[in-house]
Parts: sequence; structure tokens; C-alpha cells
Amino acid sequence: MAEVTDGADGATPRRADARRNEQALLAAAAECFVATGVAAPVRDIAARAGVGMGTIYRHFPTRADLIVAVYRHQVEACAEAGPALLAAGEEPYAALVRWIDSFVDFLVAKHGLAAVLQSDRGSFEGLHAYFLDRLVPVCAQLLDAANATGDVRAGVHPQGLLRAVGNLCAGPDDDPAYDVRAMVGLLVAGLRRPSPT
Repeated sequence: MAEVTDGADGATPRRADARRNEQALLAAAAECFVATGVAAPVRDIAARAGVGMGTIYRHFPTRADLIVAVYRHQVEACAEAGPALLAAGEEPYAALVRWIDSFVDFLVAKHGLAAVLQSDRGSFEGLHAYFLDRLVPVCAQLLDAANATGDVRAGVHPQGLLRAVGNLCAGPDDDPAYDVRAMVGLLVAGLRRPSPT
């Protein structure tokens, strides 16, 4: 979407209400995608966001545009959550656990996007690299903080941890005995440094 500008140099960013509308749309679209899949009707997304359908099409002319924007929005929310937890004074291991929980939320939503993300390589090119560029450093920061307090084992690679969580989240959807959060909880508990005997 083109930025709304004013002034001779055209440098004024979009209006605050336009940014709020866009954020509300992205949050609503993510919720609809989780609930009913990426083919969720635009009218449902608009209703959930409290805007008209025309507003969605002004921001996101195609469904692919909306899907990419939702993906990036969720990556950014996840990336911002880690430093915020540490800045709030959360104990580093607890911050890591809470951040991984939000990462699982992201992966659950992303899982619903998987088929469409693979269907049109041109529209979604670069999203995986963007994901890694934004989230691996956040995971590394949290692991480093928890390692500095002696709470987690040394040598855990952040990208490997994210991959392990992702693999657990890709478990069978149709198996009621498979509890993603329980499996991720076991993995995260295994990060703890053993107590000296």
C-alpha cells in the first residue's frame, strides 16, 4: 500500500489510523486463517476487523498480498516479544519458555499457511530467509541470557532449537493423542542445565 504523504518532500508517513486499520486487518486475517484456513472469506476477515471489504482490498489487492503480510506481521510480533520479555525483567529461562510458547502460536498459524505458501513460489519468495533473519537472533539472545544465569545447557544452537520446535509443531493434526504443547514443553524442559548432585 502506498504511504499517505503530505508536504513538499512527500516524507510524512501514513496516517496513524491507516496503520491501525492495517494492524487490525492482519490480526483478524491471522485469526480467520487459524480458524478456517487461508481460504477464509474476505467478508469474514473484514467483519472480524470491524472494517469494510473495500478497506481490505485497498491494503491487500490480492489474497497473496494478504498472506505475505500476515506472515510478516506474525514474524514481527514474535521477534518483538523476546526482547520485551527480557526488558520487563522476566527471569531469562522463564522469558525463553514464554517466548517459545508465542513461537508455537506463530507456527500453529503458519501451519495453516503452508500449502498456499508453497503454491506460488514467486509471491512468497524470501519469506523463509526473512523468518530466519528475524527470529534466530531473538532466540540466540534469549538462550544467551538464560545461559548467563546458568539455567540452560551451553551449546544449544538457536536455529536448531527453532527447527526442533517447528518439527514438533508439524506433528499429525488428526491424532487427538498428539499434544503439541506437551511435546514442546518436554523439549524446553530438556534445555535446563542439570543440577549438580
